[in-house]
Amino acid sequence: MTDCKNLWVIVETNEEGKALNVGLELLNPGRKMADVLKEKLYAVIIGENADSAKEEVKKYGVDGVITVEGEEYKQYNTDIYTNAVCKLVEKHNPNVILIGATNVGRDLGPRISSRLGTGLTADCTELDVDFETGNVKWTRPAFGGNLMAQILCPDSRPQMGTVRPGVFSKEEVGAKDEIEEISEDIKYDGEVRTRILDFIPRDEGEEVDLAGAEYIVSGGRGLADPSNFKLIEELAEALDGTVGSSRAAVDAGWISHSHQVGQSGKTVGPKVYIAVGISGAIQHLAGIGASDTIIAINKDPDAPIFDIADYGIVGDLFEVVPKLTELIKERKAN
Repeated sequence: MTDCKNLWVIVETNEEGKALNVGLELLNPGRKMADVLKEKLYAVIIGENADSAKEEVKKYGVDGVITVEGEEYKQYNTDIYTNAVCKLVEKHNPNVILIGATNVGRDLGPRISSRLGTGLTADCTELDVDFETGNVKWTRPAFGGNLMAQILCPDSRPQMGTVRPGVFSKEEVGAKDEIEEISEDIKYDGEVRTRILDFIPRDEGEEVDLAGAEYIVSGGRGLADPSNFKLIEELAEALDGTVGSSRAAVDAGWISHSHQVGQSGKTVGPKVYIAVGISGAIQHLAGIGASDTIIAINKDPDAPIFDIADYGIVGDLFEVVPKLTELIKERKAN
């Protein structure tokens, strides 16, 4: 316990070996937490070739980069990756490990924590440090998203948590003058119980990049009919933005799940998020908290969405949205 130190961020890579956004996003709070703990921040990269990702993470203020490379790491495999991370942990004894709550992270995190005999807080939306104890304060939705729970792991190390993509923004702070580079040669000699034979993507219509969008216009139950999503599409087009939705609209079959924002959809952090006809259930609010500016349009002045909105318009969306779209088009024309 006492010899555990430093904060790690597991940085996933794509097929080209580039770092995925969620890993770069986590280096931002990771840097701040490491400074509070007076420890070092390390990016941990596992893949066939980590050169590209290694250079990317250096821009985010890391003190060091730990890499594990080899052909066996070309595609993610639970057994192989778990073995690699656990051997790294046993050798270097980190205090905290942050993992993106991606498909890979949600599979890898529990396996690592179980093998190491430590705790794991899943799907976190906030991160902080208790100054007195040095314990990480992990905040996540609980009881179906009806409240936010704060969890600490005081009795075991490393402290581990997965964090949803889009909760934090990427912020390049520049490379440090001296960055420690550690390359570990870790081979897996156990049984490989699963292999990927083929990948068939789920057909959900067009690809929707909510996580990377700067402007998002989302529609909810207040639209009353799926045909009224045309209003949302027109406003999003005027802003050069992306169409989002609440869970209620998806459950009603009005729009595909790929557009869903919230706890069971995508966590987003655009420059501007416009919620149209969305009351603001806590599950939805958990997914938009990282937005720079939130604008709510709803006829109910007591709708919870107004509690977190930077700007609120109380009115009939069928009157407000077309006028807003027209105004934006006029401003762009001039």
